Amino acid sequence: MARIVIVEDHTTMREAMRLVLEEDGYEVQEASDGEAGIAMVRSSRPDVVLLDLSIPVVSGAEVLEALKADPATSEVCVVVVTATGEEGRRRALSLGADDYITKPFSPHALLQTVERALRGPSRSGSSP
Repeated sequence: MARIVIVEDHTTMREAMRLVLEEDGYEVQEASDGEAGIAMVRSSRPDVVLLDLSIPVVSGAEVLEALKADPATSEVCVVVVTATGEEGRRRALSLGADDYITKPFSPHALLQTVERALRGPSRSGSSP
């Protein structure tokens, strides 16, 4: 069973993502800020991180940079999940994101993005 960490400060969004993923059989952990997200990824070594860019304490961009710079976590697949829109795609991918999906999205789009991430980093930046 694949393990996923959701780093998202909006409680309702985080819970909705968790429910969709758990229903599909994924093991999910949640962090509500960047600092907790980094610690969780370092301790649990998930298969995929779903990372919002607009999170408190440590920004999503800083979390992404920290995870990709650390040899212990650099291979963890990070999917940026944000309401920033398409204009943030290039920046997220340049910081090391493996994929990018914009809010709002359907449960089906979320599952497709996670499945694509689990197949391996394509740097596609798709937003189904």
